[in-house]
Order: sequence, then structure tokens, then C-alpha cells
Amino acid sequence: MKKKLKKIPKFKNEDEEFEFWSKHDLTDYFDMLKAKRAIFPNLKPSTKTISIRLPLSLMDHLKALANKKDVPYQSLLKVFLAERVQEELRASR
Repeated sequence: MKKKLKKIPKFKNEDEEFEFWSKHDLTDYFDMLKAKRAIFPNLKPSTKTISIRLPLSLMDHLKALANKKDVPYQSLLKVFLAERVQEELRASR
């Protein structure tokens, strides 16, 4: 027998909606078998702008490598940092 779903109320604001869903079960209001994947093409991960002083020679090498790989040097620097952080985290386990 199919479960009768409850009607989702209208909310005045996001806080009211948060309060409601923190106290209610989604499966009472929504058929999860009919769920579809949501795609947010314009959503970007949170980032923070920082300022860092680097030796000119290091910047020159970084820009040369980035040019060789045909990527912006800032993107290449982010990749290098992410790889090194992961390496350090793995080593510390």
C-alpha cells in the first residue's frame, strides 16, 4: 500500500523552513523514489582571497610552468598547494 504524503507547508522565511525540517521527516512529505538529481551549474566552492609574498624567481618559474601547461599561474599554484597539503595529511596519519 502506498503511503499518503503530507502537504509541505509554505514558509515565511528560511529560518522557519529550517526549524520545520529539523523536526519533521522528509519521507512523510516527499516520495524519495521520484527524487531527481539537482544540478547547480553556477555554484562555486567557497574561496578566500589571500596575499602572499613570493620571491620573483619563484614567480617566474611558476608562470613559465603554467604557460607550458597552458593554465593560469594562480590555478597551477592552487593545484600544487592542494597536492602538497594532501601529501602532508597522508604522511601524518
